[in-house]
Amino acid sequence: MVEKQYVVFMLGKEEYGIDIMNVREIVPHQDSIKIPNAPNFISGIINYRGTVIPIIDLKKRFNLTDSQVDGNTRIIVINLDEKQIGFIVDEASQTVRLQDKEIDPTPDIVAGVDRKYITGVGKLDSRLIILIDLEKVLTEEEKKEIHQMDN
Repeated sequence: MVEKQYVVFMLGKEEYGIDIMNVREIVPHQDSIKIPNAPNFISGIINYRGTVIPIIDLKKRFNLTDSQVDGNTRIIVINLDEKQIGFIVDEASQTVRLQDKEIDPTPDIVAGVDRKYITGVGKLDSRLIILIDLEKVLTEEEKKEIHQMDN
């Protein structure tokens, strides 16, 4: 039986999980500097440990309601193609362990582009956690745009 650990974060009232192995760090929210002509879901850039990294607003990327920054807002930093990227989430509060049998495949109702980054649905007691792969949230074209931002 394979067990994986996930970082659980909130977007609005929904719980999402990402494989802990993909997470570099979770840091408190900090204001970013806006970039002209960047896609609307890119909040801007920040100085993260001496490196300039782009910050993506996951709520905007998922076409959810606008983000409201408060004391719980966090930035999840991941490595994407040897570049670090931050994702703004409403809250990142815990890690959970899920076994294979506690994960259902992506529901058929999820279609199109969204399906490639939703890896399944975790069932933990009465909670449902949408499991996503942050590395697949961006299209290849969007990844190229982000890589060009600091060149």
